[in-house]
Amino acid sequence: MLDYTYVYNLNSFNYNVLIMCHVTAELKRWGNSLGVIIPKDKVLELGLSENDTIDVDIMKKEKISGFGLAKGKQAFKREKPEHEDLW
Repeated sequence: MLDYTYVYNLNSFNYNVLIMCHVTAELKRWGNSLGVIIPKDKVLELGLSENDTIDVDIMKKEKISGFGLAKGKQAFKREKPEHEDLW
């Protein structure tokens, strides 16, 4: 199911309707450049065709490992229990 977001801009009797959806895509080499291929099902659902103008927001996804994040840091020190009477 495609989650659409509609944004309407009413400007001097011209209606700009933005239909947005989320697509995760992989960059591919295209000559000396990198390109994004929009999946066919999204092209059909959005009604896109050649020479349409689209806006692209780019957000890089990175996987990071949690191992070594505390490397070189001091070990945790156990504190003296305080206010045990409240437990």
